[in-house]
Amino acid sequence: MLLNGGFVSERTLPDGGKRPYEINISLFDALQTEEKFVCAHTILLALEGVPAFYIHSLLGSRNDRERVKETGVRRHINRRQWDADVLREELDREGSPHASVLKKLLHLIQLRKEQPAFHPNATQFTLHLGDQVFAFWRQSWDRRHNVFCLHNISGEEQKISVATMNLIGTEDWFDLISGDSLDAEASEITLAPYQCLWLANRRKHLPY
Repeated sequence: MLLNGGFVSERTLPDGGKRPYEINISLFDALQTEEKFVCAHTILLALEGVPAFYIHSLLGSRNDRERVKETGVRRHINRRQWDADVLREELDREGSPHASVLKKLLHLIQLRKEQPAFHPNATQFTLHLGDQVFAFWRQSWDRRHNVFCLHNISGEEQKISVATMNLIGTEDWFDLISGDSLDAEASEITLAPYQCLWLANRRKHLPY
């Protein structure tokens, strides 16, 4: 975190020693790349429960070390005070990383809203596909909508055997995020570094 521009706050122990108790850094700078950042939020949006977003996550805000210098408060590093006009320009500018992050996260939020299997209380089971792929299965209350959520949390390509997920062979499976269909003859799925797939069995989404 220090190498990524953050701070580590410490507390003093009774014996006079020091122990870290808080990391001060923007989440984007902590994760370093847009791929990792979006992957983390894709997991957040697929999990059981109600997801919450810090506004600076939606905007992909970076470390504000200048404000820390001005105030002397380390926690201000991830509490950037945007000028409204500057922010609008960033969100309208082609190639802006802030606009790219917001667009991708809004897309994922919309997908979650439309998918009954992502209801906060819908069924969730963990899938054991290795240490590099964080995966789980979500199913709607009526058992008609199923989503297999696969998230490559490593910097290397990962291959997953289709057979290990027990996909229903009579269903047509596709990735909610990209819209791409899964080849019915495919024996394995390849995930690029930090790529996420939400494999669903229904294209018609109903609000929950």
